Amino acid sequence: MIRLHAPSRFLFAVAALLAATGSHAQGPDRPAVLKALEARGLRVVEEFKVGGDLRAFAGVAGDQPVAIYVTRDGNAIVGARLDAEGKPLDEAKLEALVSKPMGDQAWAQLEKSTWVLDGKKDAPRIIYTFSDANCPYCHKFWEAARPWVDSGKVQLRHVLVGVIRQDSPAKAAAILGAADPSAALLENEHKFNAGGITPAKSVPDNIGKMLDDNQALMVSLGFRGTPGIVVRDDAGAIKKYNGMPQAGKLAEVFGPR
Repeated sequence: MIRLHAPSRFLFAVAALLAATGSHAQGPDRPAVLKALEARGLRVVEEFKVGGDLRAFAGVAGDQPVAIYVTRDGNAIVGARLDAEGKPLDEAKLEALVSKPMGDQAWAQLEKSTWVLDGKKDAPRIIYTFSDANCPYCHKFWEAARPWVDSGKVQLRHVLVGVIRQDSPAKAAAILGAADPSAALLENEHKFNAGGITPAKSVPDNIGKMLDDNQALMVSLGFRGTPGIVVRDDAGAIKKYNGMPQAGKLAEVFGPR
């Protein structure tokens, strides 16, 4: 996986994406300890009932759902609540209150983003991949996908970013600004070992904004490098893969051949 440093020019967009999810755990009887946890980066989403002397809150740490349990004396425990047999008790609540809404929102944001189609429009399995035109691991992922894409079972939607090399934004502009972006993307992949597509002479403002928005979305979804891969499983749950998946994971990512 190729890692990146997020430039300050789009950090406001990241903040806006995070703020849009909101918080439903407000009110005059809100435990003070929640404010302290939020100051450390944890986001509290909603309270749910667990009985006994505990108050329970669903939250998010980074992009991971967490449960917060506040005791009668106002202290907080962050972690899993288990039954007498050691089985988690509140996974269904976290799924309903945090994981599913976050997954649905992430998928909606990906659908609205600027992406380039690779495959048939009616291919049933959709995979989003944050890609840089210079990323060797993105290219390996593209190569690995060929059997599924060529058979019409998978469509890749490349959410292009320009983060690896100085000419990455210009190569992305050559793809996004082409009369046929899908054909231009394939040109870059087929010529990858020879340097890829010829970079655009300049990056138009509108394409620069697309790249900034795509990178902000990538960071907000928890990816720090390329490729960043997002797919929905058969149950509709979001699955994320940081970097090129191992060979044993390819069937999980792409589905049956």
